[in-house]
Amino acid sequence: MLENIYDRVNDYTQVHISLASPNDIRSWSFGEVKKPETINYRTYRPEKDGLFCERIFGPERDWECACGKFKGTKHKGIICDRCGVKVTHSRVRRKRMGHINLAAPVAHIWFFKAMPSRLGALLDIKTASLEKVVYFQDYIVVDPGDTPLKEKQ
Repeated sequence: MLENIYDRVNDYTQVHISLASPNDIRSWSFGEVKKPETINYRTYRPEKDGLFCERIFGPERDWECACGKFKGTKHKGIICDRCGVKVTHSRVRRKRMGHINLAAPVAHIWFFKAMPSRLGALLDIKTASLEKVVYFQDYIVVDPGDTPLKEKQ
């Protein structure tokens, strides 16, 4: 007899939640988003290397590449040599991730604005000081070395 998906909920004894490292995120990614554009205003198609790119996130239409060279399930799994889109069903767009390479590291607002500040508690820094560092208004000495500066100054 078929097992109901809700019956399997009790099979788990624990749930582990952790932050993803940059290497983990890149390994999950299907490509880098390089442009802020979403859809071309003339063609109403996703912009290449944009936030809705078909090469990164998958085809917009089932079993069809972006340029239309390959159509139908007979070309299943083929990567188009013109547009670089893999011929598959469009549902993969809901599951695939892309990534953005940033010039400087960033902190998500939830980690330093939430009360109590998780990042502030972890680093043992007041929220006001941490906010200045996050917004590049101030800095923190991590390793004073041979200078007269003190750590966390």
